[in-house]
Amino acid sequence: MAAPTPDQPLGFGMPDWQPRPLPGPVTLHGSTCRVEPLSAAAHAESLFHAYQQDRQGRDWAYLSVGPFDTLEQYRHHVEHITRHQDPLHYAVVDSSTGLAVGTLALMRQQPEHGVIEVGFVSFSPALQRSRMATEAHFLLMSYVFETLRYRRCEWKCDSLNERSRHAAERLGFQPEGVFRQAFIYKGRNRDTAWFAVTDQDWPLLQNAFQAWLDERNFDAQGQQLRRLQCLRESLQS
Repeated sequence: MAAPTPDQPLGFGMPDWQPRPLPGPVTLHGSTCRVEPLSAAAHAESLFHAYQQDRQGRDWAYLSVGPFDTLEQYRHHVEHITRHQDPLHYAVVDSSTGLAVGTLALMRQQPEHGVIEVGFVSFSPALQRSRMATEAHFLLMSYVFETLRYRRCEWKCDSLNERSRHAAERLGFQPEGVFRQAFIYKGRNRDTAWFAVTDQDWPLLQNAFQAWLDERNFDAQGQQLRRLQCLRESLQS
């Protein structure tokens, strides 16, 4: 095979690169929640009841599954998805109650490239827009970048899913474009919006997350004093 000529631009060299480990059934502890391997026996009932707060099933609109009408249907779903390692699903458990209030997964695992995606984010109304929700994402991203040492963490969603797009950018994922007519789910087309964080982005994001999650960033009513995006911007300047 012919070698590239000197005038051809090439990516930066990685002569010491080694494939990274696959994610595993770890438990990640934070101050408001923990992230642990999803289990039908341990989590299905509390998750089903948490999801029932969404009376119209709107939170399932952009997911490939759900909503679920009965506990047995949901329990069967959890039993099915926990048989697989990719996606590898985790429950988000409220530390104050011990009850699971949402799930998320590490998927499309490419250890040979150090690339992984956080997906299947299914947060109940009790978890959405909460300090726990941000901490759950921080715990999982820390696991990806600090423990597994991956180079890239992706986020993908239906391009029409404004809440997911906003969440991705709030957490520091950078938009990378839209893949048109990427696939079909629930009998309709999906254009997929792509976002990503790289290991080069992570140190800044990590510092911003830690500053945002600090007790001093919340008032007596638990309301944030400084927004996550503002903290990132201040650390960049």
